[in-house]
Amino acid sequence: MQYEKITRGIAVRVQPFYLEDQSTPEEGHYVWAYRVRIENKGDETVQLRTRYWRITDARGRIQEVRGPGVVGEQPVLKPGEMFEYTSGCPLPTSSGFMVGSYQMESADGETFDIAIPAFSLDSPDQVIRLN
Repeated sequence: MQYEKITRGIAVRVQPFYLEDQSTPEEGHYVWAYRVRIENKGDETVQLRTRYWRITDARGRIQEVRGPGVVGEQPVLKPGEMFEYTSGCPLPTSSGFMVGSYQMESADGETFDIAIPAFSLDSPDQVIRLN
């Protein structure tokens, strides 16, 4: 499943996937990867400066992650350009979700945040309850 959000002409698309070969459910260790595509659909050149993630596991525990760039880069995106990367997230539960934002900087030095859409992390071991 893919999730997408557009803020100020910048589209962020996320596709999470469960990494069964890196997970050990019997030890409470579940791992996901997520592929992110950031596409500049606007008319101004921007640079990704920082990232912020809010990660929530199935027990409601929250972890916040902040830092410069993504995967060691601070890409510059001219109108029509895109940047893709893959990263990962371990959790102690069989499901959870992530949401966040990137701080961008325009060519004239203005900084603004763009939304990363909320997306769910689901494993085959997740217990599904129907109400």
